[in-house]
Amino acid sequence: MDGGASSARGLSWFAIARIGVVQASIGAIVMLATSLLNRVMVVEYSLSAAIPAGLVAWHYAVQLGRPLFGHGSDKGRKRTPWILGGIIVLAAGAMLAINATVMMDSNRGFAIGLAILGFTLIGAGVGASGTSALALLASGVAPGRRAAAAATTWIMMVAGIVISAATAGTLLKPAFPDEPFSPDRLVSVASGVAIAAVIATALAVIRLEPARQTFAETVKDEPTPDFRAALAEIYAEPAARRFTVFIFVSMLAYSMQDLILEPFAGLVFDMSPGASTQLSSMQHGGVLLGMILAGIGGSAFAGRMPVDLKIWIVTGCIGSAIALAGLAMAAVYGPGWPLAANVFALGFCNGVFAVAAIGAMMGLAGSGEKTREGVRMGVWGASQAIAFGLGGLLGALGVDFARRANQGDGDAFQLIFALEAGLFIIAAGLALRATRRIHSSQKQVFA
Repeated sequence: MDGGASSARGLSWFAIARIGVVQASIGAIVMLATSLLNRVMVVEYSLSAAIPAGLVAWHYAVQLGRPLFGHGSDKGRKRTPWILGGIIVLAAGAMLAINATVMMDSNRGFAIGLAILGFTLIGAGVGASGTSALALLASGVAPGRRAAAAATTWIMMVAGIVISAATAGTLLKPAFPDEPFSPDRLVSVASGVAIAAVIATALAVIRLEPARQTFAETVKDEPTPDFRAALAEIYAEPAARRFTVFIFVSMLAYSMQDLILEPFAGLVFDMSPGASTQLSSMQHGGVLLGMILAGIGGSAFAGRMPVDLKIWIVTGCIGSAIALAGLAMAAVYGPGWPLAANVFALGFCNGVFAVAAIGAMMGLAGSGEKTREGVRMGVWGASQAIAFGLGGLLGALGVDFARRANQGDGDAFQLIFALEAGLFIIAAGLALRATRRIHSSQKQVFA
């Protein structure tokens, strides 16, 4: 360990907040691809929902390389270059995807090819920057602060999504009700968000990383194992395997509505692009409030063991299922349903679940005997990426198939929201097992 009082505490709260700025920047750019561009492709350009869903699924498939990115930052013992390089690649991919979207009417084949390249860069950028930032957090924060640090940075990430979604929604709103959609305005607004995110990240990471990871244990100072050996170590841990399954199912449930919520608002409730984007902002605002409540009221900010977050995980999952049941009813009821309140409630319950699950993940990431945090966070990030990609694709394809079969938008959306609610109930059951406390000779870990 480095000497000094500050070294004994690990990363300061100011340093943790700076990592939160990185997370906020990632969230702001990803919002453009997974929310705004998705809606524009489906509603303004009348594309099948499967096209943007496939692009988003592809960017999650690229994130299967997260363990490799994490292993690279472990091996180099320096994570800042991976963070900054990743955010630059992410922004470049987003700008390619934006320009591809506005070309859909003039040259659809070329535009789709360009969009595939853009989403490839988006996936690589998220994988490199996100995994390295979380690994830096897990390895540089004192054990007692890990859950609180996770909550803080992810709250900031959601705040970044909320701010960017609200700003983009406001700037994209037409000055007059009958004013047509403006591709030029879309490019300007989205490019501004991407550039601002890169600048914010560059400022945040200046002299952020300590020369050595403060809380790396002696055994972790050994040479980093090769990639296959690192994965084998994780597979051999029952705790890690069970948590990986929980992450997959819960994030599958979490992500199924991502690509259909804004099209749902446009098709069933006849909302404009600006209005549906602001609805998405309201959902993320609920997520933010739920994270704050779970962080302050639960064990995250009390610095307890991550297993104590179980009640918050289960409560968030069940609450999310109830909110989704409400959306299933809204799909049939139509205009007149309190959609904004329902979406806010869904976001709130998602936030309660998410911050507790992330706090648990951070604690488990730092509990490995040998494998470094980068690879461990990469494995869970890859599990999350698979779930997100599959969930978004299943949700969009499910809506497409159900619309063709039933000849009705409401019934199609109702089916997907109901399936998603069922998955959250299953996730709640898995959480009870994945966060069961057992005792080892020196510390408590997940069973």
